Amino acid sequence: MKLVYKVEDKPQPKDLIVFAFQQVLAIMAATIAVPMIVGHGMSTAAALFGAGVGTLVYIFFTNKKSPVFLGSSFAFLGSMAAAFASAPSDNAGFAGLLLGAIFAGLVYVVFALVIKSVGTDWVNDLMPPVVIGPTVAIIGLSLAGNAVGDLQTSSVSGQTTQWAVLCGLVALLATMLASTYGKKNVKLIPFIIGILAGYIVAAILTFIGNATGNEAMMITDFSPITGLVANGVSLKTFFAIPDFTFIKAAKGLGEISGGYIATIAAAYIPVALVVFAEHIADHKNISTIIERDLLEDPGLNRTLLGDGVGSMVGAFFGGCPNTTYGESVACVAITRNASVATIFVAAIECIFISFLSPFVAFISSIPSCVMGGVCMALYGFIAVSGLKMIKKVDLEKNKNLFVVSTILISGIGGLSLTFGSITITTVACALILGIIVNKILANDPDAR
Repeated sequence: MKLVYKVEDKPQPKDLIVFAFQQVLAIMAATIAVPMIVGHGMSTAAALFGAGVGTLVYIFFTNKKSPVFLGSSFAFLGSMAAAFASAPSDNAGFAGLLLGAIFAGLVYVVFALVIKSVGTDWVNDLMPPVVIGPTVAIIGLSLAGNAVGDLQTSSVSGQTTQWAVLCGLVALLATMLASTYGKKNVKLIPFIIGILAGYIVAAILTFIGNATGNEAMMITDFSPITGLVANGVSLKTFFAIPDFTFIKAAKGLGEISGGYIATIAAAYIPVALVVFAEHIADHKNISTIIERDLLEDPGLNRTLLGDGVGSMVGAFFGGCPNTTYGESVACVAITRNASVATIFVAAIECIFISFLSPFVAFISSIPSCVMGGVCMALYGFIAVSGLKMIKKVDLEKNKNLFVVSTILISGIGGLSLTFGSITITTVACALILGIIVNKILANDPDAR
């Protein structure tokens, strides 16, 4: 795949702003979904700010060589829930979020130091293309249910409706047409085109639904926008400082006990070990897309440091540990824009937008069905990227067939394991099984 913009390229400033905003839209839904799911007054604006700051840290540690955005990690949802469930108060729970992010980040730092000493040959031996290819495919395929579920759902009623499906398919079709037939820069912003097209159709249907009393046609929830002026126009209508996590955490530090700290460590550290495997899979994937091995240059130790320290810094502001985003990788693959400058500006835009109430409100009002349509393309490209890696594997050999089939079936089937508050995700389970099978069958005579 020929890139339009390579890693070190810098698009024109006016184009850069638009390209970056597309990256923001690509990671937006998942980034703000985590604090919304956890609840307890977590701020979506603060999560955006944290994602932006965390990404800047990642770019710094990777010497501006890896075009990946960091956003709120779904893998830590159970850990974050445990932080609040075990806390004597919500403020103490916010302190627990910071402690947990520090524990998780330190795991990455330790791994980075070890890898700097021993190198990365063991990674390639443990996760060759026969293992990493289907695992990357599973990252996309495991999210298929989320995309289709959102595609069918009205943001007003929360119910499945054919009108929601229509809006989602409009967004998907507009994205595909812009990417395939678009001229010049239009080809580079298919997700903006898709989201705007879906949003317009959803808004029209919602107005018709309100006028006719047809609830099924009410797709867009405009309350985030109307809420800006519900109590009159003030400074907060246009500008508001996010509810940063560290402010609430500072109030709850005095309530933390040694037992609570141990609980947080037990909830976060094992998950960080699991996410480490997904970190490698994401970077193997983006390496394939940009045709540069990021595990060698800038090095896996640097990507881990960027991810770990970026996660700690991001959680300090937003409460959510960050991770490299498959949606961001897919956006690079579809638009063929691997410019790190684009990722840098996207991070700045996230920070800027988090203070602008109208922007936060607009993004919050984008119907889930519209994002579902766009995510069908995003998640599909992640899956296809993994399948492209499998092309390099000799599937005439039984050993390779068993490894690939084990990963695909366990991943598509949704295999996950839970031990108390610790959940080994579907992707991690598939990857671990694949590694085990690959090692067990390593001496297969037909594999030589």
